[in-house]
Amino acid sequence: MFRHGSRFLARATTMTWRRPFATDLQAGYVADSNFTEAWKKVVPNVDPPKTPSAFMAPRPATPSSIPSKLTVNFVLPYTSELSGKEVDMVIIPATTGQMGVLPGHVATIAELKPGILSVHEGNDVNKYFVSGGFAFVHANSFADIIAIEAVPLDRIDPNLVQKGLTDFTQKLNTASTDIEKAEAQIGVDVHSALNAALTG
Repeated sequence: MFRHGSRFLARATTMTWRRPFATDLQAGYVADSNFTEAWKKVVPNVDPPKTPSAFMAPRPATPSSIPSKLTVNFVLPYTSELSGKEVDMVIIPATTGQMGVLPGHVATIAELKPGILSVHEGNDVNKYFVSGGFAFVHANSFADIIAIEAVPLDRIDPNLVQKGLTDFTQKLNTASTDIEKAEAQIGVDVHSALNAALTG
């Protein structure tokens, strides 16, 4: 097994990528000419079908220099908290830890855990408690943050958080089925994160 390792390593280092990275793709929709020609031969009276990217607005091109601001879209299932907002930095509560995103950040996808999302704009810092979701950081200094629930930190009642933590801890201790345990554990995790956000 080990005597073939150098051969596999040499092959891996000489291989070229067959697919371009997402940042190397063209910004607009480009139809596949081979597919279009083949389609016209088979069904000449019907336009070829379009892919989902044909209906999307073209992505802004990756700038040649790092912009001074990060453009943030922060959306929830029922509203848009920030839309095209230019900020200095965003701190995201990723499952791998707190992640600071500045203009020019490498393209990343991060899962969010319950915690504080901080939006820094000059000396102003807006903090939201998010229960979970995803953050998509693009190479063109755009960040899309999609959360399941989010609340400005100053609108959270500490007494209700303590009560909820006590209730869910009691439910976890008395749970008899796996589903009850899982639901109670989620409640404990969210209320613990809320409590840490308010006290820390």
